[in-house]
Amino acid sequence: MITDHQLHDKTFQPFISEAEIQASVQKLALRLEEDYEGKELLFIAILNGAFMFASDLMKKFNKDVAISFIKVSSYHGTQTTGRVDELIGLNTSLHGKHVVILEDIVDTGITIDKVITLLNTNYPESVEVCTLLYKPDAYKGKHKPKYIGFEIPNKFVVGYGLDYNELGRNLKELYQLKEE
Repeated sequence: MITDHQLHDKTFQPFISEAEIQASVQKLALRLEEDYEGKELLFIAILNGAFMFASDLMKKFNKDVAISFIKVSSYHGTQTTGRVDELIGLNTSLHGKHVVILEDIVDTGITIDKVITLLNTNYPESVEVCTLLYKPDAYKGKHKPKYIGFEIPNKFVVGYGLDYNELGRNLKELYQLKEE
């Protein structure tokens, strides 16, 4: 049985099991295989959080697909602005390719919107978003993910690549912040 998990000063309770995550990733892989049959497909995974999701999705994907990893460089100052300046690590041509952005979680959608805008300057054939987790109550963006593993409430989660102050990424299941 999965029990609560302590990270720094917070307690997290079990939320989504490893088996549920893997079943959802399998369904996403099958849907992507069908939708992109015969097309030149490139996955672009956003680091750091999406690394586990991207790895598992690639293992379950049974067609030809390329993958690239990017980091987003944000404006740094005394306050968070949500400004995304550039994509670090994009070293492949997108021209004429079908791009699927792999994200661990989409909440406000601000980062995804800016990533899509930056990717579109490289002339891909299409750009879609595939996310393990989606928070519809927090979403304010323009590009709702087409491929969603789980719709979840607007609560803080960790595990399976998601962190709380850099801890918890290695957990195989997802945990939700426990109400105090």
